[in-house]
Amino acid sequence: MFRRILVANRGEIAVRVMRTCREMGISPLAVFSEADRSALHVRMADRALCIGPPPARESYLDMERILDAARRLGADAIHPGYGFLSENAGFAAACETAGIVFIGPTPAAIRAMGDKRLARERMREADVPLVPGAHGSEHGFPDGESALTAARELGLPVMLKAAAGGGGKGMRLVGEEARFVQAFDAARREALSAFGDGTIYLEKFIDHPRHVEVQVMADGRGGAVHLFERDCSVQRRHQKVIEETPCPVLDDETRQRMGEVAVRAAKAVSYRGAGTIEFLYGGGGRFYFLEMNTRLQVEHPITELCVGEDLVRHQILIADGQPLALAQELIRPRGAAIECRIYAEDPVTFLPSPGRIEHLRLPGGPGVRDDSGVYSGAVISPHYDPLISKLCVWAADRPAAIARMRRALHEYQLVGISTNLPFHRRAIEHPDFVRGQYDTGFIEANRAALTPDEPEPTPLQVAVAAIDAGAQARRRTTAQSGEVGPSGWRRAVRWRRR
Repeated sequence: MFRRILVANRGEIAVRVMRTCREMGISPLAVFSEADRSALHVRMADRALCIGPPPARESYLDMERILDAARRLGADAIHPGYGFLSENAGFAAACETAGIVFIGPTPAAIRAMGDKRLARERMREADVPLVPGAHGSEHGFPDGESALTAARELGLPVMLKAAAGGGGKGMRLVGEEARFVQAFDAARREALSAFGDGTIYLEKFIDHPRHVEVQVMADGRGGAVHLFERDCSVQRRHQKVIEETPCPVLDDETRQRMGEVAVRAAKAVSYRGAGTIEFLYGGGGRFYFLEMNTRLQVEHPITELCVGEDLVRHQILIADGQPLALAQELIRPRGAAIECRIYAEDPVTFLPSPGRIEHLRLPGGPGVRDDSGVYSGAVISPHYDPLISKLCVWAADRPAAIARMRRALHEYQLVGISTNLPFHRRAIEHPDFVRGQYDTGFIEANRAALTPDEPEPTPLQVAVAAIDAGAQARRRTTAQSGEVGPSGWRRAVRWRRR
């Protein structure tokens, strides 16, 4: 078994991986940029090294700096988390060359599924249902005009998609020929900036689909299972915001077929580790392959809550050379789970809201799990994704899970920056969500109803939160210094003056 694992990531996913490492008796190691010197994942690691300035390209995306840190810290393996270098075949190959285990798929599998155009061809060969699309030549479409010709044959509207990535980057929905070339050029620029590859392909737009994904785990030796599905249809700008499992509209027959297709897709590329097969579900049992994410997903905790398995633990065991320790017939999900992604962003415009968290109190109680990478006093940096935490709940059935999430969202306290908590509180109680009758257009269709009109906190509420945050900070300082603090009266006077 590995002795030391370097987590080549930051934020909540780095913290989450480190927790499993601790439970397995493995020493967790960290890397950080200059902007993350006081980050929670740095504090949790046994050892940590700074690998560069705040911009990701000069730190978390710099392969040589990360590999050098792994050598200096004595890491046996690297867990990439998600994002950054997690789906970079070159990085996986560089780890192998350096004699450091990459906890993830082989470079060949990442290449096969990382290029969305090539992935579609592999899935076609494996008899996986596909959305009608067009790829252009071997190197994609040379320009917007040639792509428009293909779009006319498919029939508008179409989706423009980056061949090298996901997460909504390089993606555009185009329904009019007049704006097609402009949208194509914008998508290509965005894809080039995000992934270093501006190749764009086309997919026929499926009207009012649901975004349903299936979690798979495989050992690269022929052993592969699925751990059922997650519905990720509540999205803004093609990025997921709320996820749940099971999908509330799938019947048992479709669920079984979707799982079997996902396993077939994983075996087609001799997959190893945790991965996700994503589908568009059009209703009536019709579903189409969208893409494969060759990494752990952000929303994996709700699968863990329903199947009772630690997916990171299985990733580590498989990377250590052990066979898959899961049997399909023994994976029996129970209950229902929901995840709300809590972002530092304006709840109306969804624009990032970086800054310092002055006060944080996370919800708790039965069936509540919060995967977080922050604390009171932490700073949300403008350099990275503004995800604060993933608030997850589990209950015996979907109505109980919704009620539990409603309670947890109202317990969640955060002062100092804007967050999308007001949005979540409205979304989870929206009649369409409660009935399970929603699709990927849910937010746009209900923007007025989901726009928060909650009043600003009163000066008294802000003062109480500030005093509480200050008291916590002084307790930490006193505990570290061993000094006895001043009396409560003197503290109150000092705060009143401030």
